[in-house]
Amino acid sequence: MVMVAVMGYGVVGSGVVDVLTEHSESIARRAKEEISIKYILDIRDFPGSPFADKFTKDFEVIVNDDEVRVVAEVMGGVHPAYEFTKRCLEKGKSVVTSNKELVATRGAELLSIAKEHNANYLFEASVGGGIPIIRPISQCLAANDVIEIAGILNGTTNFILTKMIKDKMSFEDALKLAQDNGYAERDPSADIEGLDAGRKIAILASLAYGKHIYPDLVHTNGITKITLADVAYANAWGGVIKLIGQVKKLDDGRLDISVEPMFIENGSQLANVDDVFNGILVRGDSTGDVVFYGKGAGKLPTASAVVADIIDSVKHLKARKYLYWADGDESCVRPYDESEYPVYIRVSTDDKAAAAARIKELFSSAHAIVYSEAPSDELAFVTGDMSVKQQDEAIKQLCEGSTKLLSRIRVSDL
Repeated sequence: MVMVAVMGYGVVGSGVVDVLTEHSESIARRAKEEISIKYILDIRDFPGSPFADKFTKDFEVIVNDDEVRVVAEVMGGVHPAYEFTKRCLEKGKSVVTSNKELVATRGAELLSIAKEHNANYLFEASVGGGIPIIRPISQCLAANDVIEIAGILNGTTNFILTKMIKDKMSFEDALKLAQDNGYAERDPSADIEGLDAGRKIAILASLAYGKHIYPDLVHTNGITKITLADVAYANAWGGVIKLIGQVKKLDDGRLDISVEPMFIENGSQLANVDDVFNGILVRGDSTGDVVFYGKGAGKLPTASAVVADIIDSVKHLKARKYLYWADGDESCVRPYDESEYPVYIRVSTDDKAAAAARIKELFSSAHAIVYSEAPSDELAFVTGDMSVKQQDEAIKQLCEGSTKLLSRIRVSDL
């Protein structure tokens, strides 16, 4: 029998305990060992819980108990999760986690410690919740060179954008609905500002390309500036707006990586990923495009991924899984202002004829988006490929007179 500890008894932690308990027989068959929860760490009290005899508020009890071989860290945040995880790994205990913030900021270090102490640090649940993505990239697609990864990585923002697209709901109203339904936190900034998706694409980039990409190296824009007018123009263009995390390897070995709203053509495999669902596209040189789809969060989907890692850890107590990346720095990433892509631009102007002529001069390959209900003083267009630096300069010149920039959104080739 293998003893495990669960650190954190919130939504995911309680789900992990439930899954381990309710599916104990099938889990034992798959793991080739019985798995028993010895401790549940939480600072709160849970009177009347059927697991009352397993609760502890003292981490030292867990780290110093040699019977505990695997620890599930589902606390969230960096501290004290980092300190607890590090000490468990140093004791030779394998750790599994759903904590994307910790993996994104400290993954290289913790993987190195796990390697040094012949333990495993697994984090399938950190990116896609219940969607398997870490294991497929590290194992199933290992024979491929990963050309690009792109996806809808945050269910909250996707729900909001879906309501804006399909129900013509304002951003503010859609956000409130997401909060009322429990999809968004009271403080939704990590979701709507793109930080959550940024951590996830950083983890996927680190895994796929072997160097730790820190979240602060990911250019990140959220969805707070997206308006119903932009949604209407995207529809007239032939697509939808989605918040996309994307990374691709350049010819010089550096990565182009960002999280930002993008125009996605209706024919794209990601265009119809709606509501709280996530979709992750992995483009391999041998497989072509492979898409992973499902609910990216939630108690039981995420818990199931954590438990799968527990099973994997139990099966590899005497043989490490090869999951590792080296540390990285800013030299791994191309500066964002050098990135090249088409962009949608919407402006208002007192002189449409003059502005149109100026657009033609500054954006040689621009083509207009015609939207029948557009205000009479607006112009919208999509450019050809331009670097961000070139876009900035052209927009600056365009807006020297009465013309004002209203929106600027990346156009994707996915």
